[in-house]
Amino acid sequence: MADVDQEEIELLRSGGSDQFAEVFSRYEDRLQRMIRFRLDRRLYGRVDSADVLQEVWLDASKRVTEYVANPVVPVFIWLRQIAWQTIIDLHRRHLGAQKRSVANEVALGVSGGQEDTSLSIAARLAGDLTSPSQAAMRDERMLQLRQALAEMDEIDREVLALRHFEELGNNEVAEILGIQKTAASNRYIRALKRLKEVLEQFPDLSG
Repeated sequence: MADVDQEEIELLRSGGSDQFAEVFSRYEDRLQRMIRFRLDRRLYGRVDSADVLQEVWLDASKRVTEYVANPVVPVFIWLRQIAWQTIIDLHRRHLGAQKRSVANEVALGVSGGQEDTSLSIAARLAGDLTSPSQAAMRDERMLQLRQALAEMDEIDREVLALRHFEELGNNEVAEILGIQKTAASNRYIRALKRLKEVLEQFPDLSG
């Protein structure tokens, strides 16, 4: 279990809105990054990440008393769990049956299944590595990338997503996935190697 910052817990226990705002503000950028990465690209333009973050704020402020009574995970991990549940709810609300698989792994606070993480990674890679004028090619490559990434071990893919795209530390990844820190580190190295192999299949994504 990752260490819980007692100073943050005491701030939250004080019950003041200013104290909650201070603690929450420490993680806004990281939560925004997670939201942008995990949010289904079909919702771009309809759902703003700032609005999602506001929902996370409201939900967390209602649940903070319950959390500080038994803070078994660090504040960021707790807030990320709320952010992930918020994203799941948004997917259900806006996409309905199209996104039914999204609830498969809520307990871990990770992706809603291998297709969701593969899609998120593929969308980021294709979006980063092709120009806006190449939209058709980008969509085609995104599908191909998604299929290639889906062949990776599921935990390796999640480690890659958490470390490389959400930019979390190794200890946080281990906490989220419920694995040993050494295993998380080894899986990340393996996943990066596999990602490199995947990208070598798409030389036209180099510019």
